[in-house]
Amino acid sequence: MALTDPLGDMLTRIRNGQRARKDSVLTPASKLRSRVLDVLQREGYIRGYSEEQMGPAPGIRIELKYFEGQPAIKRIARVSKPGRRVYSGSKELPTVRNGLGITIVSTPKGVLSDAEARDQNVGGEVLAEVF
Repeated sequence: MALTDPLGDMLTRIRNGQRARKDSVLTPASKLRSRVLDVLQREGYIRGYSEEQMGPAPGIRIELKYFEGQPAIKRIARVSKPGRRVYSGSKELPTVRNGLGITIVSTPKGVLSDAEARDQNVGGEVLAEVF
């Protein structure tokens, strides 16, 4: 069965893994997923990730992060979905919890957090919100 929203699937695996107090989760590999994980790692929401074989296909092992027993990610949600794409200019990028969280944006300069996109003055597709 083909996934219609691979990024949404990865975010759900992260959410479910943290609720189950897992150390890591495994997801199929793709360039977009890797770029989103780069942003999550830079911003300190995950410990890291590594390439790993998942049967015959390549996969990604995501190392989840906890702080004093609580997950580092309180809320992770997909914004732009296959049925409804959400785009935003650099000036109109949404803030999450008055700047305590981040918005992940796919821009012409790559996948960036909202702060990085504002610094580089680029907008794009709003992929997810993390707090």
